[in-house]
Amino acid sequence: MIDSYLEVFRGKRILITGHTGFKGSWLTLLLRSLGADVMGYALAPEYEGSHFERLGLEKSIHHVCADIRDGDRLIAELAAFQPEIVFHLAAQALVRPSYADPKTTFDVNVGGGVNLLEAVRQCDTVRALVFITSDKCYENYEWIWGYRESDTMGGHDPYSASKGAVELVFSSYLRSFFAQRPNFGAATARAGNVIGGGDWAASRIVPDCIRALQSGKPISIRSPRATRPWQHVLEPLSGYLKLAASLFAQGHAFDGAWNFGPQVGDVRTVLDVANSIAAQFEGGRVIVDEPLNMPHEAGLLQLNSDKARQLLRWNTRWDFDQTMAVTGGWYRAVLVDGRPADAVSSEQISLYYGGQL
Repeated sequence: MIDSYLEVFRGKRILITGHTGFKGSWLTLLLRSLGADVMGYALAPEYEGSHFERLGLEKSIHHVCADIRDGDRLIAELAAFQPEIVFHLAAQALVRPSYADPKTTFDVNVGGGVNLLEAVRQCDTVRALVFITSDKCYENYEWIWGYRESDTMGGHDPYSASKGAVELVFSSYLRSFFAQRPNFGAATARAGNVIGGGDWAASRIVPDCIRALQSGKPISIRSPRATRPWQHVLEPLSGYLKLAASLFAQGHAFDGAWNFGPQVGDVRTVLDVANSIAAQFEGGRVIVDEPLNMPHEAGLLQLNSDKARQLLRWNTRWDFDQTMAVTGGWYRAVLVDGRPADAVSSEQISLYYGGQL
C-alpha cells in the first residue's frame, strides 16, 4: 500500500500540543521521520523514562514546555512559529484521576481546548486543525453496536463529560468562526483505547501489566469483562495524518467529527489484553480482583468508523493479535533486551507503513 498523502507533511510547520505524552511522542516521531518542522507545546513528561525522553525528541524539534491553560502563552507561541497544520492532543487523559480532581480535568480538557481554538482563530497561517478528543465523548448506553459521529455527546465520569463538552465547544467555533475561513479545514478525531510501546500512565492496562511483570507480581485486573476498541497507537495516528492531509488539500470538505476505531471483531475484553501481555513474558500470570464500590466506568464501548473507511479510505492494518505482539515486543526489546527505544519505535513505524518510512 502506497501512502502518498504522507508527502503533504514534508517541510511543513506543524504544531503538536501534548507532544510529551504517549500518543504525542509517537506522532512527533512520525512527523519528524516525514521531514516536518515540528513544534511541540506541552508540560514536561509525567513519568520518568517516558517515551518522549527515551526518543530524545527534545533535540530535534522546537520544544515548548508550557501549560495549555496558559492562553496568552499559547497565542504567542503560535504567532511566533506560524504553523500550517495543528494537532491538538494535550489533555488530562484518564478516567480515574478525573474523579480525584474533576476541576483540573475540566480546566485542561475544556478550558485548554478553548485556548487552542482561540489561538488557531488568531493565527491565519493554520490551514488544517485536527482536534483530538476521545471515544468516551459519547453518551454511553452500553450498546452492542458502535457509536457513530452523529450520536449524542455525554459522559458519566468527569473525563468523559469533559470530552463531550469540548466537542460542543469545537462545533461552536467551527460554525461561528472557521466555516467561512478560506483555505482552512478543522475536524475532531475520536479514537479507541490506544496501546503500544512506551506508555507508562497509571491506571492503564498495558503499563499496569508491565509494571507488575517487572516487579515479579501477577497482573491484577479490576474489570475483566469490560470491552474496549483496543488498537495500536499507530492506527489512529495514521487516521489523524490522513485527515490532516485531506483538510490541508481540500479544506472544509472534511470538516466535522471522525471516528478511528478497530474492526468490530477486534473489540476485546480487558482480560484478553492482560492475558496476551502475560503470555509474552516468562512467568507472567493474571489474577482478577474486582473491588467493591469502584467508580463508574463504561462496560461496553466500541466505535463505528464507516465514515473514515468510506470517505477517507482509511482502514486498520493490524488485528488484535498483531497489535498485542508488537506492543509486548516493544517492552521486551527495550526492557529485557536493552535495545534503544528510538530504534525499536522507528522499526515499528517502518513495519506499519511497509517500509515507506
